Amino acid sequence: MNTTRTSLPSLEGQEEFATRHIGPDDREVAEMLAVLKVDSLDELIEQAVPASIRTSLTGDFPDPLTERQALERLSGYAARNKVVKSMIGLGYHDTELPTVILRNVLENPGWYTAYTPYQPEISQGRLEALLNFQTMIADLTGMELANASMLDEATAAAEGMTLCHRLAKSKSDRFFVDARTLPQTIAVLETRAQPLGIELIVGDATSELAKTEVFGVLLQNPDLDGRVRDLSETIAVAHEQGALAVVAADPLSLVLVKSPGAMGADVVVGSAQRFGVPMGFGGPHAGFMATKDDYKRSLPGRIVGVSVDRKGNRALRLALQSREQHIRREKATSNICTAQVLLAVLAGFYATYHGPEGLRRIAARVQRQASILAAGLKRLGATLANDVFFDTLVVEAGGDADGFIERALAEGINLCSLGDGKVGIAIDETTERRHLMAVLRAYGKGDPDFTVLDLDAEVTDSLPQDLLREDEILTHPIFHAYRSETEMLRYLRLLQEKDVALDRSMIPLGSCTMKLNATTEMIPITWPGFAKIHPFAPLDQSEGYRTLIGELEDWLAKLTGFAAVSLQPNAGSQGEYAGLLTIRKYHESRGEGQRNICLIPSSAHGTNPASAIMAGMSVVVVKCDDHGNIDVEDMKAKAAANKDRLAALMVTYPSTHGVFEEAIVDICELIHEHGGQVYMDGANLNALLGIAQPGVIGADVMHMNLHKTFCIPHGGGGPGVGPIGLAEHLAPFAPNHPMQAEAGPELGLGPVSAAPWGSALILPISWAYIAMMGRSGLKQATKVAILNANYIAARLGDTFPVLYTGANGRVAHECIIDLRPLKDLAHVSNEDVAKRLIDYGFHAPTMSWPVPGTLMIEPTESEAKAELDRFCEAMISIRAEAAKIEAGDWPETDNPLVNAPHTAELLLADDWQHPYSRSEAAYPVKGLRGDKYWAPVGRVDNAYGDRNLVCSCPPLDSYQDAAE
Repeated sequence: MNTTRTSLPSLEGQEEFATRHIGPDDREVAEMLAVLKVDSLDELIEQAVPASIRTSLTGDFPDPLTERQALERLSGYAARNKVVKSMIGLGYHDTELPTVILRNVLENPGWYTAYTPYQPEISQGRLEALLNFQTMIADLTGMELANASMLDEATAAAEGMTLCHRLAKSKSDRFFVDARTLPQTIAVLETRAQPLGIELIVGDATSELAKTEVFGVLLQNPDLDGRVRDLSETIAVAHEQGALAVVAADPLSLVLVKSPGAMGADVVVGSAQRFGVPMGFGGPHAGFMATKDDYKRSLPGRIVGVSVDRKGNRALRLALQSREQHIRREKATSNICTAQVLLAVLAGFYATYHGPEGLRRIAARVQRQASILAAGLKRLGATLANDVFFDTLVVEAGGDADGFIERALAEGINLCSLGDGKVGIAIDETTERRHLMAVLRAYGKGDPDFTVLDLDAEVTDSLPQDLLREDEILTHPIFHAYRSETEMLRYLRLLQEKDVALDRSMIPLGSCTMKLNATTEMIPITWPGFAKIHPFAPLDQSEGYRTLIGELEDWLAKLTGFAAVSLQPNAGSQGEYAGLLTIRKYHESRGEGQRNICLIPSSAHGTNPASAIMAGMSVVVVKCDDHGNIDVEDMKAKAAANKDRLAALMVTYPSTHGVFEEAIVDICELIHEHGGQVYMDGANLNALLGIAQPGVIGADVMHMNLHKTFCIPHGGGGPGVGPIGLAEHLAPFAPNHPMQAEAGPELGLGPVSAAPWGSALILPISWAYIAMMGRSGLKQATKVAILNANYIAARLGDTFPVLYTGANGRVAHECIIDLRPLKDLAHVSNEDVAKRLIDYGFHAPTMSWPVPGTLMIEPTESEAKAELDRFCEAMISIRAEAAKIEAGDWPETDNPLVNAPHTAELLLADDWQHPYSRSEAAYPVKGLRGDKYWAPVGRVDNAYGDRNLVCSCPPLDSYQDAAE
C-alpha cells in the first residue's frame, strides 16, 4: 500500500497532482532502483539516455496547478466561450446525448480507457457496440457493409475518393465534386488530391458530369443549399463512363429520405455527430463510410466482423486485418490506424436507445419545424433557394444578408453566411418554437402577425412522396430491446463487464502508452461551454477555446523545442500526413519539387510508409542492425544515392525497438547534409519530455500523440489528436483552414481535417495534464516511465530474453521480450502467452511488433510497483507453465496456454477431461481468487471470421451451425 508520496501537500491544501499521476512513491522508486543497482533516477537516466540529446527546458513555463485550480481555470475558459443557439449547420448540429449514455459511457473510464480491440476476447463489449454502429450505418445508407468509423466526414470523403481511384473502371485521374458540397469537405479533398496527382473538378454535377471523363464523383445530399434530391440519374451518368459515385449523406435525414444505396451509390460517407455527440468546436466525431460487399477488401479503417470461438459460441473480432496499413505498409491504400471508436459507440448507443421509432420521431420533428419555418419566412416575403429540404433552409437575403445574421445574433441565434447574399438556417433536435420565432423576428425586423402554432395548423411537410424512404430501418432486435432506462443501463453495464480497460488492470502495450487518464482532466469535456460551441461560430464566441489552444500550442512547442505547433490533425496518422505535406510544400517553395524520396527504417510503424505514399513520396527502406538500431552505413549509402531527390527521413525516437539510439544526432545531420528534412514520429515522446527535445536533437517536424503522452484516453481506438511541431522554416506551411483564417498560416498546406482546430473538445484534457504536472512533474513522469520499463526488463530478464538494450544495457520506456525460444521448447507461441494473460486478468502487451514472436511491454509511469510486480509474477508463472509442457507433464495440444482463455462456461462444464485442474486454469496465482476477470468467450477463430464474413448484427440463430 502506498503511504509515502513524492512531495508534501501544497499551500493550497491539495496534494500536487504529479504525486497522483505517477504510480510509484519514493519507497517504491528506491526499491526498484535497488533492483537495477543504481542509486538514483538521475543515474538511471544517465545510463539510459545518450548525453548527446539530454537538454534542459528553457524559457518560461507555468508552475503546476492543483486539480482544483486547473478546473477553476478551465471553468473560466469555458465561461469565455459564448453558448449561442447554433443554426449554422454545415455538418455540425446541436444534439442531446441521453444522460444514461452520457454518465455510463462518455464519463465512464470503463469505456474511455479501453484500447483498440486487437485482443478480441477481452473486447467483446466494445466490439458489440461497434457492430451496432456498423449495422446502423449500413441500414441507414442502404449499403451492404460499413466500417467501424472514420475520423470525420471530410476525411471520409477523401478516403472515398481514393477508393474510387483504385476501383473504378475509368482510367481517368479526374474526380468530380459537386459544387454544393460542404466547403470544408472540398478543401480537404483538394489537400488530399494534389500529392496523388488527382485533378479535382468542382462544378454542377447535374449539368456538367456527362461532359467530363472522371473516375468518380462526390455528391452531397442534402446539399449546401439544403436541397434533398434523388441522385439516381446523376449516379447513372457516372456509371455509364466507368466512374463510381460517392454520396455524402446526413444520417438523420436518411431516417426519412430514400437511401443513397437505393439511388445506386457505390460509397456513402458522412458524420454521425448529430446522433448524440457534442459539437465540441469541431470534434471528435465519428465519420463513417459504407460501401458494397464487392469492395470490402478496399474499405479503409477498421471492420468489426462476427466469428465464433473454439466452442462455436458467437465471438466478435476485427476482420480482414491483412488489408490494413500495419500489414501492407507502403502498399497500403490508407494510413488510417484507428478511428473514432468512443464516438461511434456513443452514436450507436443513441440509435439503440431511441430505436427506429425514436429516430423517426426526431427526424420528423426536425423536418416539420423546417417546413414551418419555411412557410413563415415565405409569408414574410423571403425567397428560399429551394422548396425540397430536410432540415436546412437557405434564404436569398441579398444585401440584407449581414443584417439578417446580426439581428438573429441579437436574438441569441447563430445563422450561416453562405456568400452571395445567401443565409443558411439549420434545424436540429434541440430546436424549439421560440427559436423559430426568433428567426422570424430577425428576418421581419419585428414580431410577425402570426405564430408558429398558426403555421403548424396549415403547413404540410416539404418532402415529396417519391423521395421518402419505403424500406424499414434498424430491424435487428438490438434496436428494439432497450427502451427503458433500466434496461439500457443494464445493457451498458453488461457490455462494459465483458472488457478489460485501464480501470481494471494495467494495459502494458508497447508503443501505445496506456497511462492514467485522470478524472480531473476528463471532467470539463461535457461542460456546455466547451461541448456546445460550433466550429464555424463567430470568433468572438470562442475566446476561451482559442486562449486554451494558444497556451497548449505554446507549451507543446516549449516542451519539444519547435517554433510552432498545429493542433488540427485529429489522429496520429493525420499528424504524420500533415508533417510530410509541410516538408513537401517547403521543398516546392524552394524550387525543389523533385524531392520525393522518403527514407524509412525497416522497423517503422506501418503508418509511416503509408503516410509517405499518401503524401506523394516514394519509400526507400533503410536496414536495421542486430541491435534494432538504424544501420547508419546503409542510411549513408541511400541518402547519398538519392541526394538530389531526398525529401525526408521518417524516424521514431526512441526507436521502435525501445532503445535510445546513440547516433540520432549524426543521423539528423546526415539527412540535412543531403538536402532532406527529418520527420520524427512522436509515438515514444513519453520517454523524452523534460529530458530531451526533438527540435533540438535535429528533427524538423514531429507529430505528438496527445492520446498517448498527453493523457487523452484511447476510447477503444479513438479519439486521438496528432498535432505537429514545426521548425521555424516549416511553420509557414502548416495546415490552415478556409473557414477560419486564424486556424493556420496564410501559405499553409490546406486543411487535413474537417474542423479548423481538429478535435478541439478533448484538448482541455491535455491542457489540464500539462498545467497540473508542470515542468518538474513532466520530467519526473519521464524518469519514472523509464524506471518502470527497466524494472520490468530486469525482473523478467532471467525468465525471458530482453531482445534489445542500449549502450549501457538499459531500455527506454518499453522493452521487448523474446518468446520465440518457447516455440521451439514447448510449442508455445506468443499468442498463447497473450491469451493466457487474460486468465491472469491482463491485457497482453503489443504482440509480434516490431519483431514477430515477441511481446513489447510499456508499463508507463502511472503504474505502481505492486501492479508491475503482479504483471511480472503472471509472466513468470506462465513461463513455469510452459516448463511443464517442456517436461512432458502436460501435452503440447492440451494445456492451460493453448486452451486459454478459459471461460466460466468451460470451467463449470460437467465434463472436464484436461490434464490440469480447473483451479490451475482459473486461479493460477492466489490474488485472482479475490478479483477475477472472466473472459466472455474462448479463443476466437480468426480464419472462420474471414471465411464467413459478417459485419452487421446477425440473428442469434445464425450461430447454430457453427456451434454444432
